[in-house]
Amino acid sequence: MLASLIETAKTKVINCCLNPVWNEEFCFSISELAEVLKLEVFDKDRFKGNDKMGNAHLSLQPLVAAARLRNILGVASEGTTLRKVIPEKDNWLAVDSSSNWVNGEVVQDVWLRLCEVESGDIELKIKLIDLSCDAPSK
Repeated sequence: MLASLIETAKTKVINCCLNPVWNEEFCFSISELAEVLKLEVFDKDRFKGNDKMGNAHLSLQPLVAAARLRNILGVASEGTTLRKVIPEKDNWLAVDSSSNWVNGEVVQDVWLRLCEVESGDIELKIKLIDLSCDAPSK
């Protein structure tokens, strides 16, 4: 039986802005079975319920596959593209996205289309950091 771990985080509220930029960093632990990062965007209202502004999903499998490829190939030079993902009807990408080897980490810059809303995008930078090599040995 597999247990599912769901982690959540909320950004700070940015008032009176039609194009907010958060520049916040969150760290989540994922397992080899991790599949999808789910995002929900809300408009915070002071005197009534918050309005849902849309949602987006990002498959983490291309990022995990890029990290596996990097491990198989060994050392990659700075900026090496490990995997490219293009927008398709079954993903939420607004533009092409690629996983790259940057500063010793697998990094993917992503633009996602918001769904269930007239328009809107979310820009993310996802880093896959292998913490297993930092764990103390027993």
